[in-house]
Amino acid sequence: MPAAIIDTIASFLALGGPVVALLVLLSVFALALILLKLAQFWRERVGRHARAERALHAWFHEGYGAARQMLEGDRSPAGTALAACMRLAALRSVPKAEIEDDVSRIALTRLHELQRGLRALDAIAQVAPLLGLFGTVLGMIDAFRQLQDAGSAVDPSLLAGGIWVALLTTATGLAVAMPVSLVLTWFETRLENERVAIETMTGAVLSHGVAVRAGQAAGEQALDAVAGVGHAH
Repeated sequence: MPAAIIDTIASFLALGGPVVALLVLLSVFALALILLKLAQFWRERVGRHARAERALHAWFHEGYGAARQMLEGDRSPAGTALAACMRLAALRSVPKAEIEDDVSRIALTRLHELQRGLRALDAIAQVAPLLGLFGTVLGMIDAFRQLQDAGSAVDPSLLAGGIWVALLTTATGLAVAMPVSLVLTWFETRLENERVAIETMTGAVLSHGVAVRAGQAAGEQALDAVAGVGHAH
């Protein structure tokens, strides 16, 4: 890092005081956490449902075998939950309630892993402006104390400089909180979309399975009725 940038940062921290230094540390921590979450979301294929949607289409038109092949290697929460739902539904002997419980467990586990770290980002977004306001109050107290110590020899530039430094902490707190809040909202929206995709896709599989079972039951009843009529004759 160039010496000029280091000197600028050092003078900025010295001007803002310990509150600004704390806010800078929070911003560095938030940036590192955001990069980690972005890498995790990319690795876990959050929000990428093209493969799961093709598998769902294959489930309806080609059967479980084709759908299973399409879901191989899909690491997304929606793909994992959908694969488990199809595997159990293909057995045709597992009750619907048991399938729903298993799918809910898988979805809850995956989404909980993806939510780790979001509470820390939420805390930073809420605490940063409060820290900035706290630094402003401390700066105003110090400015008016210096004004009082000056007595009758009041220097307006002294008060103006103190207020400027005090307001710097509020601006720093807002500068940290606003982008963190926006990124946090984006993460939460992606997770909510993933949850909705899981519920929608697995619900479609279960509904199709119930319809197939109902059709099989109706067919068996019809065959039994025909057989009964044949015996009667």
